[in-house]
Amino acid sequence: MDKAVPEIPEEIRTERLLIRMPKPGDGKAVNAAIRASIKELKAWLPFAQQLPSVEETEINTVEAHLNFLKHENLRYLIFNKETGEFIGSSGFHSIEWEVPKMEIGYWIDTRWSGFGYMAEAVSALSELALDGFGCKRLEIRCDAENVKSRAIPETLGFVLEGVLHNDELSVDGKNLTDTCIYAKFM
Repeated sequence: MDKAVPEIPEEIRTERLLIRMPKPGDGKAVNAAIRASIKELKAWLPFAQQLPSVEETEINTVEAHLNFLKHENLRYLIFNKETGEFIGSSGFHSIEWEVPKMEIGYWIDTRWSGFGYMAEAVSALSELALDGFGCKRLEIRCDAENVKSRAIPETLGFVLEGVLHNDELSVDGKNLTDTCIYAKFM
């Protein structure tokens, strides 16, 4: 392992959540959450443009497990600690261990939305990145119109560094969108 890469925990526990790396066999639960949330996810996420099969989600989950082990992308799955139910996904991408800096992304099963679970998960992962990994910069990027997604960094004290106008094509490829860049830094 590269000396610049810190030890990466396979799981984190918060007051209400178990946050852990994906494992083979998780695809069924993740797929059920995508199916339950497809209407909300479709507006913002490329992977939700078409409903994936359980097999496709399982393959994606196994790939995420392998990427986690290689320290390339660190996806974590979020579960209710008490019931074991799958709540959503978060994790780190655009990782640059040399700096170190990374970006955090997230999505939630809409059946669990509105209870503060994602803010709790992103808070724990932010602490891991900044304190555990020694990151000098942690970013959250989201569509300027995605009010629910923007609420997470705003609630957790991230700084809105700017808005990139006409930065991306919308996930359906029909419009240009603006991207908000939030950051925490050491």
